[in-house]
Amino acid sequence: MCNLTNYHSHSLYCDGRADMETFVRFAISQGFSSYGFSSHAPLPFTTAWTMEWDMMPLYLEEFRRLKEKYTGQIELVIGLEIDYLTDENHPASACFQALPLDYRIGSVHLLPDANGQIIDVDVPADKFKQLVDSSFGGDLNQVIRCYYQNLLRMIELGGFDILGHADKIHYNAEAYRPGLMDEPWYVSLMQDYFTAVAQKGYIVEINTKAYHDLGTFYPNERYFKLLNELGVRVQVNSDSHYPERINSGRADAFQALKQAGFRTVVEWHDGTWQACAIGR
Repeated sequence: MCNLTNYHSHSLYCDGRADMETFVRFAISQGFSSYGFSSHAPLPFTTAWTMEWDMMPLYLEEFRRLKEKYTGQIELVIGLEIDYLTDENHPASACFQALPLDYRIGSVHLLPDANGQIIDVDVPADKFKQLVDSSFGGDLNQVIRCYYQNLLRMIELGGFDILGHADKIHYNAEAYRPGLMDEPWYVSLMQDYFTAVAQKGYIVEINTKAYHDLGTFYPNERYFKLLNELGVRVQVNSDSHYPERINSGRADAFQALKQAGFRTVVEWHDGTWQACAIGR
């Protein structure tokens, strides 16, 4: 199969479920041509799912070891998935820009509530509903606007290559209020959001992590034609936390992209991002 690549991947250095070498060996066994690691970058506070700063040297050293060991079998690249949290903590922050990375993914998982407390909104739909009601006064619209305001601010500040799971909140928001994605204000919000992404030239990943379980990509498939019309470059990533899921949902994503008019995706080959034809 063509297009066997993945650049959104988590290992034991954050919330992944296997060590980096196990992912590499599985990718080779599946015929992948290139593979990237993107552990969750450190935050100013401890979490169960992000890397700590004292692990960064080990993360980078393990990558260098694997890259040398598997030269000629697969092209390995190293990155981080970096959250926009505040204007002091984001992908363009000096501490992240100074790291010897091949690429950076910019994402939003956390939002401040009315009291300034940081809330993780990247949770199952039932817990999301509880959070909206308990921490945001049931104001779903405000939660959504805050989410995209943070994404737009991250887009403005820059410092990353790939926009991670561009509209991940849509599944939980739609579960909270069915029909939300067809509401005129939300349609307009998404048009403006993806236009801003296109103007900055970021790669948008088609994140397939939830496709087989929840039946959706991030971004939602309804936006694929818009992305193509805007000239946005895309790539397909599985956001894998388990080695056996590195190819999960990817064939479906390529088929959906082709139906939307895409003919190429962005892959890393020979030390750079390249436009590669979508295979059969």
